[in-house]
Amino acid sequence: MKPQTLSYKEFVEDMLGEGGFVYIARCRKLAEKGYKVINLSIGQPDTPTPDGIIKVAVHSLILEKFTSYTETPGIPELREAIAEYLNERYGSDVSWEEVIVGPGAKAALFLAIAAYVREGDEVLIIEPAYPAYSEIAKVFRAKPVFVSLRFENTNGFRLDIEALVEKITKRTKMIVINNPHNPTGTVLTGKEIDAIVDIARENKLLILADEIYDNFVYDGAFRSLLSYPDWRDWLLYVNGFSKTFSMTGWRLGYLVVDRRASQVLRKLAVNIWGCPTSFVQKAGARALRDHGIRKWVEKLVRRYREMRDLMYEGLQDLYGVEVWKSRGAFYLFPRIKRFLNTVGMGIEEFVEYLIDNYQLIVLPGSVFPDKAGEGYVRFSFSASREEIVEGVKRFREAVEELLSRAK
Repeated sequence: MKPQTLSYKEFVEDMLGEGGFVYIARCRKLAEKGYKVINLSIGQPDTPTPDGIIKVAVHSLILEKFTSYTETPGIPELREAIAEYLNERYGSDVSWEEVIVGPGAKAALFLAIAAYVREGDEVLIIEPAYPAYSEIAKVFRAKPVFVSLRFENTNGFRLDIEALVEKITKRTKMIVINNPHNPTGTVLTGKEIDAIVDIARENKLLILADEIYDNFVYDGAFRSLLSYPDWRDWLLYVNGFSKTFSMTGWRLGYLVVDRRASQVLRKLAVNIWGCPTSFVQKAGARALRDHGIRKWVEKLVRRYREMRDLMYEGLQDLYGVEVWKSRGAFYLFPRIKRFLNTVGMGIEEFVEYLIDNYQLIVLPGSVFPDKAGEGYVRFSFSASREEIVEGVKRFREAVEELLSRAK
């Protein structure tokens, strides 16, 4: 009997990767060749993890030798710190037993989708979107259904609630909300959040909320989905430490769900990752409870507001470039369709041109599913003043050079 051969085609052939990681590799290769690369693509703070967090990790690892397995959902110290932190910020009533800690917010997203989504279900996703939402849904044979944000040059990106309602079918299981939003930098208004919650209640849908950028809000108010008294009826809440505390490589995130669901989901978690890294959990608890580190975060957010304004002003008055001042996260997402049409280039071709000729790295909007990102580029302003000034200068030079050729 001929042995069965493994096939990846049905399972992963149509799965997207994450463009940001591809461009990290490009940046390193150029730097190794001696180029002065300006990388404005990466979605992480440009400052190292605060010393207070590092010291706790080192102490736990080297002196305490805290290197054993821990409880699957995380040590009580960290889960209690997370619950206290969320309740203080959002007036919620999260119990530490409703917190499941995992190796990064992506792991928490995977756990939530794996627990509730089945083959044939539909998952509503606001686009352009962080790729993990649709790609995890595909793993479980669910169908991502996209609802596009509308772009208005003066008002920025807005969610069309009616368009969201129109996409709901009998197969709809979940709505994914990323707020503040990557890649556009929009922050959904309280009215929009209220409408989404009402839709979920009326249609008995789950909301998977990714609020990883919740500290990075520059204009207006931010309403967390944890602030609703009945959140346990419909909410799967994801957050983490990567952005707020500059801990991207530490891999520490968490999921908050109703107590009864958490009892079941931890059984799934133990079969996926066993437990989060032991000494990293100790460091995470310190990050949440240390007053000095909280002040460090506030200072970082103030600096990024300044960097946003600096980048926004630098991108003004370029032909075919429409830039809106984002209200949250740390990205600008200008529309450059008119420019691309004028010079006869596609978005990915233009980004490659920037890399090859100007050693400037930004992300093409096409890497954010589904199709609403076509004709946009994502700039990260989580960078130094010098990098932003130089990066904007190179971008302007590239645009002006290509426009002069097109005349």
